[in-house]
Amino acid sequence: MTLSASAPSVRVWYLVPAAGVGSRMQADRPKQYLELSPECCVLEATLATLKRALPDAGLCLVLGADDGYFSPSMVPWQDWLRADGGTERANSVLSGLECLSQIANDDDLILVHDVARPCVREDDIRTLVAAAQQAEDGAILAAPASDTMKRAAASSSSDSPQISHTESRVGLWHALTPQAFRLGLLRTALRDALASNPLLITDEASALEACGRAPMLVVGARDNLKITHPEDLAMACLLLAAREVLADRSRTPA
Repeated sequence: MTLSASAPSVRVWYLVPAAGVGSRMQADRPKQYLELSPECCVLEATLATLKRALPDAGLCLVLGADDGYFSPSMVPWQDWLRADGGTERANSVLSGLECLSQIANDDDLILVHDVARPCVREDDIRTLVAAAQQAEDGAILAAPASDTMKRAAASSSSDSPQISHTESRVGLWHALTPQAFRLGLLRTALRDALASNPLLITDEASALEACGRAPMLVVGARDNLKITHPEDLAMACLLLAAREVLADRSRTPA
């Protein structure tokens, strides 16, 4: 653990895992350091949005121990925590929780957010916090599935799979981030899930589900996309540029 300075006393924290290599992007660096604009990379844009949404929240940033691309100037917090990432995302999140546990309380609210989601809306973050503070099992941003869902045949090749059948989309949601839980609850759930069946952990909510909890679904905007493939980066650039144009128009006197 690295503490940049004496951390503020807060009840809401962001935990941002940013230790991945983003191999599917086929880039020369991890995707969190790819350029979104001439002024900032993905990590900078994501952290800036989080800070605007909740200026008083604390931050724990989880980075690779040998990360040669990171600079503290990318972080818009004066005081923040740094933790070393693990082999998988769940291990990185647990590392961040262990780091936070040294100065935060078990009932503090932790918002885990993918560093590769720079397009999350500030209002959605504030709505999530309000819901999670009232939900015993926490809450996540999510969007109801709207596309027709197809199940691939088990014998299909990965290149050109065939359809087995159509899945009902009734009750199906796309899980987004942030996902918000009490520190002690999430730490215990992740520890237990990693010890029993780590392959089942695809997000923080799945760890809560594994121990019998039922987090709340909070409707979030569908443009909260995750940068995973090269085309996602281009889409994120367009979304953020369009929002900036709209913001400039709203600030211009009629």
